[in-house]
Amino acid sequence: MNHQIISAGIDIGSLSTDVVILQGQRILSAAIVPTLSSSQTAARLAFDQAIALAGLSQDDVTAIVATGYGRGSIDFAHKTVTEITCHATGARRLFGQARTVIDIGGQDSKVIRLAEDGRVDDFAMNDKCAAGTGRFLEVMARSLDTDLESMGRLSALSSADVRISSACTVFAESEVVALVARGIPKEDIIRALHRSVAERIYAMVARLRAQEPFVMTGGVAKNSGVVAAIEERVKSSLLLPDEPQIAGALGAAIIAGKGIQP
Repeated sequence: MNHQIISAGIDIGSLSTDVVILQGQRILSAAIVPTLSSSQTAARLAFDQAIALAGLSQDDVTAIVATGYGRGSIDFAHKTVTEITCHATGARRLFGQARTVIDIGGQDSKVIRLAEDGRVDDFAMNDKCAAGTGRFLEVMARSLDTDLESMGRLSALSSADVRISSACTVFAESEVVALVARGIPKEDIIRALHRSVAERIYAMVARLRAQEPFVMTGGVAKNSGVVAAIEERVKSSLLLPDEPQIAGALGAAIIAGKGIQP
């Protein structure tokens, strides 16, 4: 192992906890575990997995930054940083041309506008309501007796223009139940749900006057139907990381490394 700084970023979300280990500019390893009932337990588990994958021990890691909603509970982190800053930093590292980050996680969604130099210019966040988040899609998948993994594939089969008018998860679920009762095909309902998520994202994009190139991060970026619906609404293609869930942890690890450079 050479003497470059080794840093770690821990992103504690509502559904998953993600860790990235960096050596200088190189990603050594990453781990994603369910957060479940304890963010501290999840953070320790993900960190232990990531350092094991990198062939390291905790003593090899010089600096650890925690981010995400559970960041304050991580007692072995050296510093905490907001997820807005970490997602912007991670997305910009993955795509140097990025000007807007669209992040959809388990319980919130956010749009971050970046300045030319990559710093956060402005942001909008939906964290008061589950609509338009991973949790929203999880609830709807259950109502449709399907799973999250199948939703993107199924929505691509839709050819009808069905609309979900409610922005609230509870009322949208009632609409879904009513559409099922009317015999509307599952794929058409799923496409309508994806479009409703895209509408909420577009409202934030428009409010910020955000511009392309757009990068999408967060677990929902793995849903091809949501990606397609957002692309259609913002009239631009989205840049997608190979592993969109680790962008926040990557940003935290980069910030950790910078904080201890001589």
